[in-house]
Amino acid sequence: MRFRTLTIAIGLLTSVGLASCTTTSGETDKVAETTKVQIFSDAYGTVTDAGFALPAIPIQKVDPKFHRQIVNYSTSEKPGTIIVNTRERFLYYVLPRGQAVRYGIGVGKQGFAWEGEAYIAWKQEWPTWHPPKEMAERKPEIARYVEKGMDPGLKNPLGARAMYLFNDKGQDTLFRLHGTPEWASIGTAASSGCIRLMNQDVIDLYNRVKPGRGAKVIVQQ
Repeated sequence: MRFRTLTIAIGLLTSVGLASCTTTSGETDKVAETTKVQIFSDAYGTVTDAGFALPAIPIQKVDPKFHRQIVNYSTSEKPGTIIVNTRERFLYYVLPRGQAVRYGIGVGKQGFAWEGEAYIAWKQEWPTWHPPKEMAERKPEIARYVEKGMDPGLKNPLGARAMYLFNDKGQDTLFRLHGTPEWASIGTAASSGCIRLMNQDVIDLYNRVKPGRGAKVIVQQ
């Protein structure tokens, strides 16, 4: 891994209760008013990537609304912005001319949800997984990965790609947009706070994102 996870910004998390900003109900309502333009249900076949053979996803078992698709989407945010609606289980990558790419996601379970505004400071193909110490305290069986990390692979919880969210002070929030081998968790609240996408989808999103402070991410509850 080229970078190591930075120390958690304790002040950030405690002062905002895992929430650095909120959105208005009007903005949330807009999310529900999207109209499908194009759907990519055929994009979930076997993929060979960096020497790893990602298995095909039985996409017919996933609710069609969570399949990758282009939708009409009204927002004042600039193209390239990522808007995550955790209640609806959708991630939107804003495109020009009132459209967005919409992906189905899995979100943090109760007690681990996060909302706020951040930016993608960097991104990683086939990342090494370093679970936070707090997670290792809850799950002693993963404690050995805190320091040395879990090597990239098909069973790695971060999947094929990870994008790392930092706050406006340049501090790592320890929250990620990442892939997952657990395709059946899409549309559910099952993670420890991070936003997960099917591996084929996170590769598509990864290829669109240019890290830096312009890569704005808004996470809504």
